[in-house]
Amino acid sequence: MKTENVINIIGGMAKHTLCSALVGLFIVVRAVDAHGQDDSLASYLEIAEQNNPGVQAALTLYKANLEKITQAAALEDPTLDVGFAVPPVFPPMETVDGRQIMQVQVMQMFPWFGTRKAARAEMEHMARMTYEQYRETREQLRFDVYTQWVTLGRLNQQLNNNRENKLLLLQLEELALRRFAAPDISGGSQSGTISGGAVSSPAQAGVAPAAAAMGGGMGGMPGMGGGVSPTPSSQQSSAGAGAMVMGAGDGGMASMGGGGMSNVLRIHIEIAEIDNNIENILSDIQAESARFNALLGRSVNSELRIPDTLIQARIIFDEAAVMKLVSAQNPTIGMLEAEERALTAKIDMDRRMSYPMIGVGLQYNINIKRDHPLMGMEDMNGKDMFMPMVSVSLPIFRGKYRARVRENELTLQSHCELLANTINMIEAELHGIRSRLDNAERRIALYRRQSELAGTMYSLTLQEFVTGRSDLSGVIQAQRQLLDLRLMSVEAVADYNIMAAQVRKLVVGEW
Repeated sequence: MKTENVINIIGGMAKHTLCSALVGLFIVVRAVDAHGQDDSLASYLEIAEQNNPGVQAALTLYKANLEKITQAAALEDPTLDVGFAVPPVFPPMETVDGRQIMQVQVMQMFPWFGTRKAARAEMEHMARMTYEQYRETREQLRFDVYTQWVTLGRLNQQLNNNRENKLLLLQLEELALRRFAAPDISGGSQSGTISGGAVSSPAQAGVAPAAAAMGGGMGGMPGMGGGVSPTPSSQQSSAGAGAMVMGAGDGGMASMGGGGMSNVLRIHIEIAEIDNNIENILSDIQAESARFNALLGRSVNSELRIPDTLIQARIIFDEAAVMKLVSAQNPTIGMLEAEERALTAKIDMDRRMSYPMIGVGLQYNINIKRDHPLMGMEDMNGKDMFMPMVSVSLPIFRGKYRARVRENELTLQSHCELLANTINMIEAELHGIRSRLDNAERRIALYRRQSELAGTMYSLTLQEFVTGRSDLSGVIQAQRQLLDLRLMSVEAVADYNIMAAQVRKLVVGEW
């Protein structure tokens, strides 16, 4: 069998494996992506396969092992022996058919029947093993690229959430400033005192439009945008019955019971923390982008298209079907199976190597005439001579061959046990992934529901703050809770998608 035929066979096996993977993946794992994310990811995966040095090294090693197939099936080089006489030091030898001045001998050794076939089969399986190593390296690269893609999407969505949160804080700061300035707008006296401990309704009337503006800028959260109507002006009183009188250096403005200027300062503290979070996330995005570009085999400063949002993958998980696919096309299992077949072929080859080798050759003697030919042999004087030859090796020291066979048999037994252990470990890993997928799915549903409730609670708390029925602490606490739930929801989706990618990696599915 020629090397080209072997390449075609292995290529056909690879195509069959890929087709099985696509069919099985349709049954077992189906990922649905939106917003054009798959287009960018597919291009990055293609770039990574073409440029990544690790994958290219594994592919080159596979091609190098293909060349060993021809070497293993080749015969040993024939031997050529030439002897000649050099007078007067080595005078021609006197023979009955003349004086022999030169002898040429060619010998070709042949191994025992079936030895070359077993050696070729061993190298074919070894080449198959390196091909499975290449597939494993390629799938690991795809998984790493996808993981980095999800990580960048998670960081980008966290960045967007923090920026939206900062906008909410800036709007809340505007409300706090209006509330701080409300006594100065409505009070008829500039003396800095508040009589009766209550603010008249005109002072609070200017706050309601700000609340409506906040409702329109909440990004479509439940309960916002007019979901709660302001209370009548008769109920828009401040809780500051014993309000503090501001000094003349403060412009004569009074602080209400809601906190006054301290509210604005507290919001500034929250904004400073959000700004720090944003800077940290930008730094993380830069580091992860460099690692992503390194996986693609290009400059770390290359531009990337990062997804704005993470879309949860949809998975139809049938463990029995997954295990069948894993057993049929997982590269780790395929590599162990190929090595097992190679060891079986090597045992057969070593057993045949203990049998004799047969050599076939030809000897040609060049003679010149003798000065005094023998009586009755004048017609043979000076004639050249052809002589066919056969040789047989004598493998009398058979202990080394038997030891080599026993060695390979024990190695084969070890690989069979390793293969069984690998299948068990993969099956256990699949059960673990299934459990973590279910947990992540429950977390996603929980955080989404809690985010909706937190958005409604934030809306209500904000309205209560605007109407003077709560202080700023409740608003900030609700706002923090809303941000935390959004971030946890993003983390849950990222974890879910990465675990789905682990299933794809095990069954060698599409990315």
